[in-house]
Amino acid sequence: MYKHIFTAAFVAIAAFATIQTADAREIRIVGSSTVFPFSSANAEEFGATTRFKTPVVESTGSGGGFKLFCAGDDLNTPDISNASRRMKAKELELCAENGVKGITEAVIGYDGIAVAQSADNAPINLSREEIMLAVAAEVPSKDGKSLVANPYHYWNEINPDLPKRKIVIYGPPASSGTRDAFEDMILKHLTKHMDVYTNLYHADKVKNKAYKKFHKIRQDDVYVPSGENDNLIVQKLTKDKDAFGVFGYSFLEENKDKVSGALINGISPNPETISSGNYPLSRSLYFYIKHSHVGKVDGIQEYANLFMSEKQIGNNGTLLDIGLIALPEADRARYRKQVEELAKLTEGDLKK
Repeated sequence: MYKHIFTAAFVAIAAFATIQTADAREIRIVGSSTVFPFSSANAEEFGATTRFKTPVVESTGSGGGFKLFCAGDDLNTPDISNASRRMKAKELELCAENGVKGITEAVIGYDGIAVAQSADNAPINLSREEIMLAVAAEVPSKDGKSLVANPYHYWNEINPDLPKRKIVIYGPPASSGTRDAFEDMILKHLTKHMDVYTNLYHADKVKNKAYKKFHKIRQDDVYVPSGENDNLIVQKLTKDKDAFGVFGYSFLEENKDKVSGALINGISPNPETISSGNYPLSRSLYFYIKHSHVGKVDGIQEYANLFMSEKQIGNNGTLLDIGLIALPEADRARYRKQVEELAKLTEGDLKK
């Protein structure tokens, strides 16, 4: 009898300890290096102004964040995942397969992808096509009838009006949402309209993998994956005056004494051109909430509500001071309501 009593008591104590651990632990947030400064600032404000602990925010890249977030439903997995591009349908499917069946999507504002250089350099104007020809693994041959391994190593080889400057681009790794967005807005945006690519695509008859093979970034040390810490890219640009760096606009804004943004198709990255969509490399920034952890980990809903508040992301919001670009008021209200109601993200939503 005593054995059963002790066993029951041990189980009860273990269960209580598990609950206490879940209640006591901080909110865990992973994901985008671009969203990291905004999420970190919100976490600090949350810890300083509420009864809750300051959340732990890790910069893992958008893709890396989704892998961790979707790995399972237990309380050892992250509660929130930040992203500098939208969750993919295959990531939502992975979440569901691993028991993560309720997710809310939030959009906090706009950002632009900057193609930056040392502030010591003269201003430069690059077209999307010139950037594509600099970074793509395969480019059109001289006669335009076939694809060849990228032969370009100086910008003036692409366009004689550009300086004779070695092509070196420090950018995000494959796990990064910024890398995904850069590939979509530079490579996919152009190759899907170029016959030399589309003719090969149709010849291969891989209709469910449209242009995927033409998203490849060259791997001959011209494009240099530089980790998820965008500040390291800024540091590299101050030392390597030939190089360009690819990162979120907020890092350009924070380091404008050290780096400047190239004009893209004649348009400078700034809050007005990014929010209007005129800047060719504009995008939205996201975070995703795991429903099943709400109520089990203290403060998730309250953290999300603060992040979506006018105080943080409104026209005069605190996060605009560090580079976030505000959504229109109606969009802010719509996404705020989604978060407050924990609206469930569906595969159909991702097709809109």
